[in-house]
Amino acid sequence: MLSKPLMTVHEVAEALKVTEATVRTWIRERKLRAMKVGKDWRVTVNDVEAFLDEHANK
Repeated sequence: MLSKPLMTVHEVAEALKVTEATVRTWIRERKLRAMKVGKDWRVTVNDVEAFLDEHANK
């Protein structure tokens, strides 16, 4: 079993209230860490949280 749950691009977009295209752009620009599984991208919950931490107002 995976120690970190994986989210689809759709799930990340839904959780962050942005479009799937925005999430794919973040992945392409290496702002959001992701891995390719087959033809689809997967993102760990920890990577989404890290992304949010990096982009939060300090």
